[in-house]
Amino acid sequence: MKESTNQTILFGEGPLTIESVEAIASGSKAVLNNSHAYTDKINRSVAFLERLLKEDGAIYGVTTGYGDSCTVAIPPSLVDELPLHLTRFHGCGLGEDLNPTQARAVLATRLNSLTQGMSGVSMDLLNQIITLINNDIAPRIPQEGSVGASGDLTPLSYLAAALIGEREVLYKGEVRPTHEVYRELGISPIKLKPKEGLALMNGTSVMTALACLAYKRAEYLSQLTTRITAMVSLAMQGNDFHFDEALFAVKPHPGQQQVAARLRDDLKVNRPPRNSDRLQDRYSLRCAPHVIGVLEDSLPWLRQMIENELNSANDNPIIDGDNERVLHGGHFYGGHIAMAMDSMKTAVANLADLLDRQMAQLMDYKFNNGLPFNLTGAEGSRKPINHGFKAVQIGISAWTAEALKHTMPASVFSRSTECHNQDKVSMGTIAARDCLRVLELTEQVASASLLAAFQALQLRCRTGELSMSELSQPVRDMVYNVGSQFDFVNEDRPLEQDLRRFISFIQTREWELYE
Repeated sequence: MKESTNQTILFGEGPLTIESVEAIASGSKAVLNNSHAYTDKINRSVAFLERLLKEDGAIYGVTTGYGDSCTVAIPPSLVDELPLHLTRFHGCGLGEDLNPTQARAVLATRLNSLTQGMSGVSMDLLNQIITLINNDIAPRIPQEGSVGASGDLTPLSYLAAALIGEREVLYKGEVRPTHEVYRELGISPIKLKPKEGLALMNGTSVMTALACLAYKRAEYLSQLTTRITAMVSLAMQGNDFHFDEALFAVKPHPGQQQVAARLRDDLKVNRPPRNSDRLQDRYSLRCAPHVIGVLEDSLPWLRQMIENELNSANDNPIIDGDNERVLHGGHFYGGHIAMAMDSMKTAVANLADLLDRQMAQLMDYKFNNGLPFNLTGAEGSRKPINHGFKAVQIGISAWTAEALKHTMPASVFSRSTECHNQDKVSMGTIAARDCLRVLELTEQVASASLLAAFQALQLRCRTGELSMSELSQPVRDMVYNVGSQFDFVNEDRPLEQDLRRFISFIQTREWELYE
């Protein structure tokens, strides 16, 4: 990613952005607000809880059991053990583990929620999370097991376990027992105070972390799909008047207008316009701003929903140390992230579908305005046995179909769990995981589409129908960037490794596209 990982992110002073979480996920350091005013705020909540406990106050999750067991009183002699049991019985996650980048993002999002000072946790706990971040230690967190209400209980139990020296962590590319890594680095495990197990686990931080990472990938795919569309339009000898400024002034969705403006800039060729016998291009070119614009117009409200969740105290109960109140509620419910991720994955899958339709045109000699079938670069006697991008187009269709299949909204599949205490749940974490899968599949489609668009432009240049000097600077730069890493396909060859390399370029946002 192009963002620097040399910055240090300050927690506990003001709101964080999606970019702050991504910076931590990518290796940036963290520091905690050390002002007296902030430290006093944190300590007041802890002192208030301790006083309540001494006065035999009934505090959910401190002197009672959890969830449906909230009517079960915990004997004073066992109160200190309760958070340890909470972390342990939730250690039942399954599926693939979050990767190190995702796990570091979880550290950032949970830390930011707890540093709001409304969760009753100690400075020692906050500093322990800082220690993990700055030593590049991430908890091993299985992806599956959260219904997204009562928060991400099971996955966040793996974060809680890491803080106390249990289970495993990801360190220097390996999965290792936490206690071994701590011993090696001289880190002491912490002991959880009575409310701290619940505060760590009862929140939306896994789904929010994944949403932050998903947002940046979706934002980049919107721009990349626009650039590929410009390349395809040039290769198809399309009509650039479909993106006219006056045309888009009468349907003024700002994101859609932005996409059209980007296409106009990309399609400024240095030659007089050529006459076309096609008054209107097919929808996958003509309506590209309308398709991409849906995502582009959604990004502002998606950011608002994700960043609001990121900067919230989202566990239960909320501990108001300043006014000495314990507030019982449901802030662990991940409905906003669920809606954001269900919406994002649908908009992103439509990008895959748009590119799939563009590629179908580009490969088919009946519709591609004179390009060779399947964009083969072979000529003469070698042409009959060469098939160019034929199989790649089949792959694009397969990846697109799978992306579209994953757009079924997760948020409507609420389940009643935990003795019907959690009888309406968000499925926010499943929605976020679905969205990441749709993003991955769409990145695969974009990788293949970019290489095919490059091949098509090269074919036009070889016939003299187009020259590099005629292209706008942004498109010329893109063609150069692709050509420096990809050889024109003359003879059939396996393209898997090329595709994987360009997927990596997309995921790391290798190219600056639009300001």
